[in-house]
Amino acid sequence: MADSNNHIKIIAGADDFGTPLKDALLSHLRSLNIQVEDLGTSSYYSAGAEVGRRVSQSISSSSPEVRGLVACGTGAGVSIFANKFPGVFATTCLTPSDAVNARSINNSNVLAVSGKYTSTETAIEIVNTWLNTPFKSPCPANDNKPWPEEIENSLDKSLVEMPEIGKGEPVDTCAVCCLVKNRELNPIDLIPGGSMKIVRETPTSAFVRFKAGSVEPAHHHTFGHDLVVIEGKKSVWNLTKEERYDLTVGDYLFTPAGDVHRVKYHEDTEFFIKWDGHWDMFFDEDLETGKIAIDKELGLAK
Repeated sequence: MADSNNHIKIIAGADDFGTPLKDALLSHLRSLNIQVEDLGTSSYYSAGAEVGRRVSQSISSSSPEVRGLVACGTGAGVSIFANKFPGVFATTCLTPSDAVNARSINNSNVLAVSGKYTSTETAIEIVNTWLNTPFKSPCPANDNKPWPEEIENSLDKSLVEMPEIGKGEPVDTCAVCCLVKNRELNPIDLIPGGSMKIVRETPTSAFVRFKAGSVEPAHHHTFGHDLVVIEGKKSVWNLTKEERYDLTVGDYLFTPAGDVHRVKYHEDTEFFIKWDGHWDMFFDEDLETGKIAIDKELGLAK
């Protein structure tokens, strides 16, 4: 084993199908005095993503060089999710020849192996080959001959260009926010300043926006509803229960069916709301009456 591998750290993860092979390979790596970090067992997509994330975050640091080892039933799933992060080049290798090609051509920094189709002995040979094969080495893809100068130059260029793929592109990790992306919200005619986009009906869920200063006068619904504030700040007065709730980003509120409530939006606000039936709204007062009551509650009445 090359001495240079003493300067490599391996971060590893696997699903249930890949864990036995991952554990055997980590034991082998430790016997070679290679530093390892075991992230344990999770779903194949979580394992691949977490190793990919950690390797991607470590690319700028030079010592030790951080690489990844991922394992699932086939080795394909974990590599797909590891590759979602900039600068990660995860490759599923079923043979030592695959490992030579992956390192020579792609400078692979995450090795994916198959827990169902690869024996421990073969996997050890694969990981040894993957560790000991330098970038641009002669490989089976080129009949084990040195690369021509033109190809070598292209491979050198790829080291600069490949890590830039995916950089700077916004990644929205919030599943709720992803639902509303590129959706146009339609005005709520009943209440000035409001707009809504229904995502699903019965049970119904929607995204709602209100401009700062907007007011919902006292009203009630046939169905109880849950909401989560995504941005902004609002106050809700539950007149039935004589309670007030001040909500900001991340806050949750459930309003039971039939409860009468007023709302004031202190900032431009967006929230996600869901309820069990169709959308309905029954006013218990007019807008001007609601505004006066809220201003009085907030001490703003003149």
